[in-house]
Amino acid sequence: MSSCTPAGKNKSPAKGDLAWWQLSLIGIGCTIGTGYFLGSGIGVKITGPSIVLSFLLAALGTYIVFNVLAKMTAADPQTGSFCYYAGKAFGKWAAFSCGWNYWASNILIMGSQLTALSILSQFWFPHIPLWIFASGYAILSILVVLTGTKGFDKTENLFAVIKFAAILMFIVLAVAALAGILSSSKEPVVRSGLPPLFTGGISGFWASLTYAFYAYGGIEVIGLMAMQLKKKEDAPKSGTVMLICLAAVYVASLALAVLIVSADVFHENESPFVTALSAYNLPFFPHVFNGAIIIAGFSAMTASLFGVTNLLVILADDGDAPAFFSKKSRKLKDLPLPSLGLAVIGLIASIITALLLPGKIYEYITTAAGILLLYNWFFIVISSLKLLKQSVLMKIASWIGLGLIVFAVSGTLLDHEVRPGFYVSLLFVMIIAVVCLFMKKKWKVKKTAPKYF
Repeated sequence: MSSCTPAGKNKSPAKGDLAWWQLSLIGIGCTIGTGYFLGSGIGVKITGPSIVLSFLLAALGTYIVFNVLAKMTAADPQTGSFCYYAGKAFGKWAAFSCGWNYWASNILIMGSQLTALSILSQFWFPHIPLWIFASGYAILSILVVLTGTKGFDKTENLFAVIKFAAILMFIVLAVAALAGILSSSKEPVVRSGLPPLFTGGISGFWASLTYAFYAYGGIEVIGLMAMQLKKKEDAPKSGTVMLICLAAVYVASLALAVLIVSADVFHENESPFVTALSAYNLPFFPHVFNGAIIIAGFSAMTASLFGVTNLLVILADDGDAPAFFSKKSRKLKDLPLPSLGLAVIGLIASIITALLLPGKIYEYITTAAGILLLYNWFFIVISSLKLLKQSVLMKIASWIGLGLIVFAVSGTLLDHEVRPGFYVSLLFVMIIAVVCLFMKKKWKVKKTAPKYF
């Protein structure tokens, strides 16, 4: 991942060496994580088969956000991506807020993935406490980051292929199950008709949208890493291919899962895809798929750790964080050890929290992380409304995107099980707002009208 630069500081994009398809692959690798493999199970539990509709609406909203971000990137390519555009549209406070909000959301994502990895590992070792698994995965993630950018890119590309292959494996097996090719230990397993769509009611469907959007969290990577492309104008192509691939496999796999078994069977401690095929004589599948999910979660967590480590350096360079965090170690491939250290503290906090609240912490952290991402997506769209000269149709699409984002965030208030995650996200926003007010006293106010692209 790249990082954010504030408004007013124009950093020229460096010459990249990535092909468009490589960026698509990296984007897929950074996006597919436990938010899809495990978090979607929470969505199915609270809304039932209508989770498929949630993912379709989330795909539409995600495309709208990506589309305006790609247009801003093409018109004015900047390494700061959406943080830079927010600052250009609304001032330095917006760039500062977006940068720290993105940092906070990724810290929560690390905690979410770390907790999920520990829960999944208990599939094989049920008597080992969560915090021991969390500690081990945290150490492994730090070791990957210590290998530097090249080591990280190679690892993420490999993980992307494994994760995508796992989803395709489930789709093939699920189709075989529905076709009656696979033998089952329970009869009947395949439904005789279509299941009721909104088993959790409208409120359950409303609340599930956050989990659907969270599964697409990562599309902003296209904007952040677009500067590494050989041809910057290929950013829209990379994002479009990435989103089409994600939406296709997400919707297909979830539709197959809810067609095979009843929605009340799913729960947050097991992937819905493992649950869907648990009645079939596939002794290898739970182990193979569980391993693939662990790889997915570890990949997403490591990407977040790599991202926040580099982001904090830029924030420090721009005076939006203590200068101490910009220091790099020449002995360790210019790795910013102080910045990495702060991220590690976040990981340790997640481990402690997982130990104290192992039952509900995954749902709370996942909800809060998803909401914080949506706050940044909201800023992307409103920045585009101010900076881009849009057609009437494009403006309508932008407002639809804003409506979907607001709909998803507000939906978390309707379910008592995920509502605490909303309050956690508000706590982070309030902290950033207070710090922002304090920082405004130090910033030199420059009232300049934004320039249209």
